[in-house]
Amino acid sequence: MTQYALVGDIGGTNARFALVRPGSVVLEHVDTLQCSEYDNIDAACSAYFSRVGIAGIERACLAFACPVQGEVINMTNNHWHFSRTGLAEQLGLKQLKLVNDFTAMALGMLHIGEDDKIQVGVGQSLEGAARLVIGPGTGLGVSGLVKANDDWIPLSTEGGHISFAPADDVEIDLWRALVTRFGRVSVERILCGQGLLNLYQILSERRGSEIVCQSPAAVSIAAVEGSDPVAVEALSRFCRILGGVAGDNVLTLGARGGVYLCGGILPRVAEFFLQSEFWRAFEDKGRFTDYMQAVPVWLCTAENPGLLGAAALDNSEVTG
Repeated sequence: MTQYALVGDIGGTNARFALVRPGSVVLEHVDTLQCSEYDNIDAACSAYFSRVGIAGIERACLAFACPVQGEVINMTNNHWHFSRTGLAEQLGLKQLKLVNDFTAMALGMLHIGEDDKIQVGVGQSLEGAARLVIGPGTGLGVSGLVKANDDWIPLSTEGGHISFAPADDVEIDLWRALVTRFGRVSVERILCGQGLLNLYQILSERRGSEIVCQSPAAVSIAAVEGSDPVAVEALSRFCRILGGVAGDNVLTLGARGGVYLCGGILPRVAEFFLQSEFWRAFEDKGRFTDYMQAVPVWLCTAENPGLLGAAALDNSEVTG
């Protein structure tokens, strides 16, 4: 069974694993574990091996929602921390690649099918131009794809931690409330699961309304069902702010090739999102409105794009 390699997509909440054969991006034995149930990544990997009944894995490519350049890795949105060398020794690996989760996500976009994405707006991709990959989940991931000869090079960034720029009086009030809580306000303080709950709580306080929803999932459900006006406002504002942030990143990267919207939140509220003000905020860039209107945007609905990207990286010459 050692012909298999382990691939993983590890975020703040979920650790997704699969096995792939050499030269393939076909995922086998896909499974998802809850990060909170394991002390560290090695325990989660060992549990996965036991669940699928396999041993003797010698190669792994694991994508993490945090910086992965150093010897010691500290997860941004959960309690896991470990060393590269220690993990390889604990799992008996001869080759271990570590990559940022949205670097893997970006490569995964090259392997999803047409049925795994929904186009937003009417833009057309400019051939050979850079593409932006961005998406809210437990955190906010940001990456990109840049063409180099016949290959696409994924970018490793921490773009979710750029500063939040309010666009109107409501967002100025949001910014002030978040400054009181956190000091500096990054866009990830808003554009993630906890960020959606932050929005709901602050908007409830602003309205003088009772805080009914106690989790991001509860806010999403209440917004989609229309059962809580503040939840509707919170998710609407979430989508609008995401549009502005995605648009800013398009201008920074020159992403005329298009934008892939990924992450765990948007597919669950897809219908609501498609009716939101995302596109209005995305294209609202003053003198560059026409530039933005020409950029295509796709909502990715594929189940495991990060694992697909990790599989592609396992087969590449890139070292982690």
